[in-house]
Amino acid sequence: MSSMLRLEDVTTAYGAVEALKGVSVHVDPGEIVTLIGANGAGKSTLLMTIFGSPRARTGRVVFEGRDITGLPMHEIARAGIAQSPEGRRIFPRMSVRENLLMGAQSFGLDPAPGLEQAFTLFPRLKEREAQRGGTLSGGEQQMLAIARALMSKPRLLLLDEPSLGLAPLVVRQIFSAIRTLNRETGLTVLLVEQNANQALRLAHRGYVLVNGRITMEDTGAALLARPEVRDAYLGTH
Repeated sequence: MSSMLRLEDVTTAYGAVEALKGVSVHVDPGEIVTLIGANGAGKSTLLMTIFGSPRARTGRVVFEGRDITGLPMHEIARAGIAQSPEGRRIFPRMSVRENLLMGAQSFGLDPAPGLEQAFTLFPRLKEREAQRGGTLSGGEQQMLAIARALMSKPRLLLLDEPSLGLAPLVVRQIFSAIRTLNRETGLTVLLVEQNANQALRLAHRGYVLVNGRITMEDTGAALLARPEVRDAYLGTH
């Protein structure tokens, strides 16, 4: 099986500071792959590099056999990649429904199937359909951000810290929705997370990023069982 996404020896820098240093990862069709690491390790930079901002200084980003390293962001999105960014970035003055419609209209898609999926996956959004996005709770805003990303019918979904700042019950709901999406639709997911325990339990495979370099790669279960991962990211022995 050929990989859906490959980063090949990618280095990304902000000025003279290298945030990613020769990173190579791959994501196969239908996988959930997670990237864990401490704050400042380069996790969010890796997702942003896939989306072309910032661009890789060296190396390549290849999606479904196509080199997308130098493409503008809108072309990367049209190629079949969607992102739910850290901080959610919903439109606070727009209603839940209007936020979702924006996710489909940008691509000229019929929004009806996406709305049905969003409200099935996150019933709370249906209850809040007419409510302004800025008045939602943090968990509801995260649900909206993910649902809006799905409105473009992506083949690859990039999720940046979906559990950040949320109550444990809401975190479980969001991770359950990601698992359901993957199982029922075959959606491929690349997940960046600080909640290593939840992320590794969800993921088929995982990578550990330390100071801009990949230091470990294995199945989610195998990484979860490694003492050095447990000590560094789970606070257990």
